[in-house]
Amino acid sequence: MMNHSRQTRNRLLRPLLFLMIASVLLLPGCSLPGLGGGSDDTIKISTLTHTETQVLGHMLRHLIEHETDLKVEMIENLGTSIIQHQALTSGQVDITAARYTGTDMASILDTEPMKDPDEAMAFVQKEFDERFDQIWYDSYGFQNTYAFTVTDDLAKEKGLETVSDLGKVADELTLGVDNNWLNRQGDGYPGFVETYGFEFGEALPMSIGLVYQAVKSGKMDVVLAYSTDGRLKAFNLKTLQDDKSFFPPYETSPVTRKDVIKKHPELDGLLKRLAGKIDADTMTRLNYEADVNKREPSIVAKEFLEEHNYFREE
Repeated sequence: MMNHSRQTRNRLLRPLLFLMIASVLLLPGCSLPGLGGGSDDTIKISTLTHTETQVLGHMLRHLIEHETDLKVEMIENLGTSIIQHQALTSGQVDITAARYTGTDMASILDTEPMKDPDEAMAFVQKEFDERFDQIWYDSYGFQNTYAFTVTDDLAKEKGLETVSDLGKVADELTLGVDNNWLNRQGDGYPGFVETYGFEFGEALPMSIGLVYQAVKSGKMDVVLAYSTDGRLKAFNLKTLQDDKSFFPPYETSPVTRKDVIKKHPELDGLLKRLAGKIDADTMTRLNYEADVNKREPSIVAKEFLEEHNYFREE
């Protein structure tokens, strides 16, 4: 009984410990190992946990190391956009490799996401400039939106083409979603229920990297996936049309602080160099190489840059 009580107590304490660690990360001036200040000739680039941000982060690393004498340190697998933003704002990282307009409008700017991609981009660029002294660069050339996803077999069986079609059978289905999405305001589950007017029989949080295998294997009926993920094609999954345009645009860009560019002005041109160079099909292919073919994101990124001569104009 004593061992069972201790196990129960430890299980209950784990979520509290996680919340305490996350809170420490958000305190100005606090950092975990690897997130301290760097030397003047070292640029720290951060990525999130999913492959796409890591490919883009290494793309920036290779570009900077190839074109300048600066050193680059990668700070990978930051848990959320909020933690990533705090790390940039507090000076613990210098560049965040992949920021998404719709995500940061809801989580950082605390505003209703806009539906027009150009308006959303102009808005975040202005707000990050004025509020945080940061530069939100133009999009790489693609947006990675959320997409409700099912197996092709289930889509045919239930006649699913749009998200609204799910409403007919949603109470019978189990939904697997990104850990942060269930309670997120704006473009999260509460807003989805309000827009579409139905809930799923069960909605379970899970790591975004596990949702594809979960729906393929039948452990989940529906998952919320990323529209540029290569596993959609590999697992023969079908994304349903967001027919009520619930999800805002998620144009993808790097973000840095103005003081970083003031100290290293050569970075400005390099961060602008990739604008408009990567469309959705290209990003999906790069993600496929990393996630499905199990190639290192760093190698995938370097080969892409070499294929295009580092996007030099000459």
